[in-house]
Formats: sequence, structure tokens, C-alpha cells
Amino acid sequence: MDVSFAPGRFAGLEHHFVLRVYFEDTDLSGVVYHANYLRFMERARSDMLALAGIDQRAAHEAGEGAYALREANIRYRAPARLGDELVVVSRLVRLRPAAVDIHQRVMRDVTIVAEAEIEAVFVAPSGRPRRQPAAWMERFTPLLFKGN
Repeated sequence: MDVSFAPGRFAGLEHHFVLRVYFEDTDLSGVVYHANYLRFMERARSDMLALAGIDQRAAHEAGEGAYALREANIRYRAPARLGDELVVVSRLVRLRPAAVDIHQRVMRDVTIVAEAEIEAVFVAPSGRPRRQPAAWMERFTPLLFKGN
């Protein structure tokens, strides 16, 4: 992935990904449809990984594997609406040989709109968990958030 195109950025240990709510993201009432928050968070995670130097596509094409979500616990706190500018803030909170835990919150200014605890597992093409590449672990370690 060409990171010069990546729309996000790191602010210390947190990755910030800005997006705007479009009509296609909303339901009939003009509020963001609940499933779309997962899409917003996925885009932010992909951007964060690319900026950290993780080439998911190359790993997949080389037959090494890819990340799959094992768990996503999401809490909706306030509605986002058509035209809102949101920021998805992501931080790595736990790193294990085959998995990474990421806390994400979707913000509108200072208001938390939604937040989630995500567990992503690195899986072989067979779908079984396997150790993620050592180089990825090395890139993640300095980004690991230690604290609340």
C-alpha cells in the first residue's frame, strides 16, 4: 500500500482517521446505520497498519495469511448524522504472537459516538490462527499503548 495516500496519521501512540458521513452511510432518519461504524473502524485499522509499515496485501498474496476479527465489542453512545465529520481514534492495547487487540473510538469533536474493543487474529490461508510475522511484532511494539 502506498502510504503517501493514507488519509490517517499518528498522534503519539494513537492513530487518527478522519471521515465524513455520507448519505449512503445513513438510514432513513439520516442517522449512521449501526453496521457502518464497523466499516469506519475497519478503514481506520487498515490505514493504521499501513502507516505502521504492515503490508497486509503482500502477506496475503505470499500465502502467509491475513487478519480476521475474532471479537468486536461495540458500544453506541450518540448518533452520528449525515454531514458529520468524524475521527476514528485507534490504539494498540495488547499484542500476542497470533493476535492484536485494538481499542477504537469514533469521535465527533469531543463526543464519543461509538467505541469498540477489537481482537484481530492472524490466520493462515487454511483459516487457522498462526503467529503473525516477526517484523510486524517489531513494528507494533513501539506503538503499544500502556495505560488507560
